[in-house]
This record gives sequence, C-alpha cells and structure tokens, in this order.
Amino acid sequence: MGATGKKFTKEEALLYHSAGRPGKIEVIATKECKTQRDLSLAYSPGVAHACEAIKQNPEDARKYTAKGNLVAVLSNGTAVLGLGNIGPLAGKPVMEGKGILFKRFADVDVFDIEVNAPTAADVISVCRMLEPTFGGINLEDIRAPECFEIEAALQDLSIPVFHDDQHGTAIIAGAAVLNACEVVGKKMNELKVVINGAGASGISIGKHLVRLGILKDNLIMCDTKGVIYEGREEGMNEYKEEMAAYTDRRTLAEAAHGADVLMGLSSKGAFSDEMIRNLAPNPIIMAMANPDPEITPEAVAAIRTDAIVCTGRSDYPNQVNNVLCFPFIFRGALDVCATTINDEMKMAASLALSKLAKEPVTDEVKQIFPDEELTLGRTYIIPKAFDSRALTWVASAVAQAAMDTNVAKQPIKDMEEYKKELIKRMMK
Repeated sequence: MGATGKKFTKEEALLYHSAGRPGKIEVIATKECKTQRDLSLAYSPGVAHACEAIKQNPEDARKYTAKGNLVAVLSNGTAVLGLGNIGPLAGKPVMEGKGILFKRFADVDVFDIEVNAPTAADVISVCRMLEPTFGGINLEDIRAPECFEIEAALQDLSIPVFHDDQHGTAIIAGAAVLNACEVVGKKMNELKVVINGAGASGISIGKHLVRLGILKDNLIMCDTKGVIYEGREEGMNEYKEEMAAYTDRRTLAEAAHGADVLMGLSSKGAFSDEMIRNLAPNPIIMAMANPDPEITPEAVAAIRTDAIVCTGRSDYPNQVNNVLCFPFIFRGALDVCATTINDEMKMAASLALSKLAKEPVTDEVKQIFPDEELTLGRTYIIPKAFDSRALTWVASAVAQAAMDTNVAKQPIKDMEEYKKELIKRMMK
C-alpha cells in the first residue's frame, strides 16, 4: 500500500461510485407485492389497519413499520471528513457510505438525509420534524461548536440522537488508552494527557477520558492558538471553557513535554520530532488526522522505540476506526427502544471493546490479517474492524447499560438469547 494508504486511483474510486446503479445504496421491499391481494395488503385497504393500530398505540410503529430498525444519517455538510465545509450535496457520498457500514456491520437500515440547514437552529428544526420516521438519528459531519448545541437540544426526543464524530471517536480512543495503559504498566489516574484539536472529536474525547479515569487536572487541550488555559480569551467558546486547564504552558510543544499520552485530531505534521522525543517513557501517541496523521508510525519509530502509536488509517496497526462503534451502539439502542444514548452506554461500549481486544482472535480475523501479531501488545490494542464479535460484545453491553439506566422502553429478557439472535441476524 502506498504512502497515502490507498490501493486505488481517483478514476477507480469514481467508477466504484458510478458503475451500474449510481451511488452505493438502494431501498428494497421486505414483503411480497406480486399479486392483487399483496397490493391490497401493502397499500389500500389493508394498510389502514396498521395505521389505526399505531394511532391507538404509537409504540406499535416499531411492530408494523421499519421505524424500529431505521436510522437517519443526517448532515448539513459543514465538516465533511477532511474536506471541510463542502455542503450537503457534495457530502452525500459520505452519508451513503455510512449507510453501507450500518447495514454491513449491524444490519441497521439507513436513509441518508442531506439538508440545506446551515445553522444549528435549522438542523434542530429538521430533526424534530423527522422524528416520527426514525428509530434514531446519527448526526454526521456537522462542524463545531454547532454540533454540540444541536445534539444537546435534541436529547428530549423520544429516540436516540448521536453525533458520531464526537462520541464514536471518543469511545474507540478510550478503549485504546485503557489497553495501552495495561501494556505499558501505567494507571489511568496517573496519566498526563495532551489533546491537540478542540473540535467535536477532541472535546468529546477529553470528556470521555475523564469518565474513564483520567484526572481533569492532568489533561491539557490545544487548538490552533495553543494551549486552552483558564483565563484565555482569544478563540474561546463555552465548550472550550469546560476543557480549560490551569497551567502556565502555552504551546503544544510545551504541553507535550513529559506527557504520557499525545493525541492528535488536527492536521498532518502537527507533531514534531522534538515533541515525540520529549514525551514520557513508553508514551501513547494517537495521531488520528485523516488521511495523513500528525506524525507517521515510521517517523515515531525513527525517534524512539518505546511508543505505542495509533492512527486513523487502515494500513497501520492500531487503527482508530469508528466502524467499531456507531453500528453497534445503534444496534443495542434500537433493540431496547432506548430514548437516548447516555454516558453510561458510551462507557459500556469502550469497556466492551477494551475487553474484546484481550480475547484470542478468531480464524476469520487471522485470515484477513495473516501477517499481523494479534494479541494484546504495542501493535494490537484495539479490535479489528472486521472482528464480527464486536457486534455481540458492544451491542449487548450498550443494551444492558440502557436497561440499567432506565432509558430502555423494551428491555431484553434474556441477554444470552439476544446475543444468539444478533449472530443469526448477520448470517442471513
């Protein structure tokens, strides 16, 4: 694989999207409609009975329609991957791609919804109007700080609303830090952490790491203007204020000196050789900028040999990949009819992924990655995206956490049976 981690050309990528039926998704019927009787059942007059049942009991929408397994991947295109504010139409291929991942990894159906809604108020209004259609809403590629406002404002809906760019990355990164600590023999409450990037992912990661045991006083966050410290005025907002540190360090290089964990959600080249050299022994470096990380594993290895390195790329070990999270979070939430995705459910997902990485990998995974060492260690602290066990481990943990925190409207009676049903579901 080349330096950019691609096995294809631009022309091949465009052909993939355009060949045959344009795009990457379609809608298919789940009931027969071949005869006059089928037509009468599917539409008029038979459909009226389903409508009347739902009017009498709204929860029956999950019984008689696709609502219970349908998620909206909704974006206004203001922060698309590494492409920036390219607008909703140009962002549509990404949302379709997200739909494929939902279906492939967790059998969740998706409508991709791209909206001309440039303000937070616009997006909030659209989501409220769409609530009857969906079992959940996955907010996608919406810039900060609007994304925080939007998600918070929608928590009163009767369905879960989850901004994957915030929480998905945080959940995977949290699992990685937990396991990296175990590998290098450090404790979470002793780690000194630096996060470079104060957008949706960076701020969410900071909060999630604190929930997992990092001390808030040991965490420093940086943005393009340097350290976010108490009393800083330039470039601040209410969300950065929450993460402000009491410190006299002002630059990323100063903050990184002696740090145990250096995380990047920023841009290519943001981590210098000097920063890497000045980290604490056995550092955990998570360079998650895409497509090009803040520093490459090769560059780190040329400076020191005691580091654990994660990136967002599939051509390096320890890939921080959101596909290990969002399909399974929604699978578990949908299956118990959760009204929200709360912090306890996010914690449960991180802990499940952390534990899964310690299990012997299956032959299926070994065949996909025959040349990699797949036991817990410096080059394997996160499960592989194609580890099919992630579905049962994460979805069941999320469902259980929803039940434990009383946000599940339809609790699962037998969790072991539920796990078996998940496996059967994916074998269809």
